[in-house]
Amino acid sequence: MTAPAVPRTGGPGRGTLDKAADENFPVAPFFLPRAWREDLMAVYGFARLVDDIGDGDLAPGGADAALLGVPATDAEDRMLLLDAFETDLLRVFERSPGPHGEPRHPLLRGLLPTVRRHSLTPEPFLALIAANRQDQLVKRYETYDDLLAYCELSANPVGRLVLAVTGTSTPERIRRSDAVCTALQIVEHLQDVAEDLGRDRVYLPASDMKRFHVREADLAAPSAGASVRALVAFEAQRARDLLNEGAPLVGSVHGRLRLLLAGFVAGGRAAVHAIAAAGYDVLPGPPKPGKLRLLREVGVTLRGEG
Repeated sequence: MTAPAVPRTGGPGRGTLDKAADENFPVAPFFLPRAWREDLMAVYGFARLVDDIGDGDLAPGGADAALLGVPATDAEDRMLLLDAFETDLLRVFERSPGPHGEPRHPLLRGLLPTVRRHSLTPEPFLALIAANRQDQLVKRYETYDDLLAYCELSANPVGRLVLAVTGTSTPERIRRSDAVCTALQIVEHLQDVAEDLGRDRVYLPASDMKRFHVREADLAAPSAGASVRALVAFEAQRARDLLNEGAPLVGSVHGRLRLLLAGFVAGGRAAVHAIAAAGYDVLPGPPKPGKLRLLREVGVTLRGEG
């Protein structure tokens, strides 16, 4: 490939890609082959931009909206932006430039070589857009199963894309990957309880909140009381169990991909440990794991322990 898969300088999408540094584990670490890194960053750029649209976190100025053909007067309309982004995404999958030409947004133009090189299908990308549409309409989840159905849209497609990009997809690996990705989504929800509440979203199942006698007002407190801590501990154990269910994925592959997948599992385990180390009090801010703990969990995961 002669051109980088993602923009390397300023402009629309740059702030989106910069957020990769805030993830629990690097999304495209240095030890991967360059082609893999570029493909994974292209996929990450798409997923991150969809989330930024859905969360209203696009860079100020309306440049992304303009690229998607959304008038400045509608630049804050998230559903309209998601519809325009989906239209632009579908241009990526046209065998030849359609009547509207190639994708308008630079992150989608960057995705184009990755899609063609690996014969990716639109379904996982469309699922991520659907998850963000759901975020505009569904602010609460009644049961854990409801939350799992959301994760099927919001998280699991990313793992499936990693397997597709690396040419390692099998039904069993996809099943394990789904468990890991759902766990990582649950962990992120636990880290961001206060931030999500500020967006009028609660990803703690209402039935679990009732079981632990937690009210939404309790989630707005500066620090968590005993009931909230017990609820968070319960959900964190669910995430641990899912990570353990998915961990055999790591041993099913070899080489640098094995290290990458171990990093994803370890990132989740380290984040759960950080939540536990905070006494399950996630309300003051997201508990973040330190690098030493992350490295320790990578070693444990690579050895098949945990």
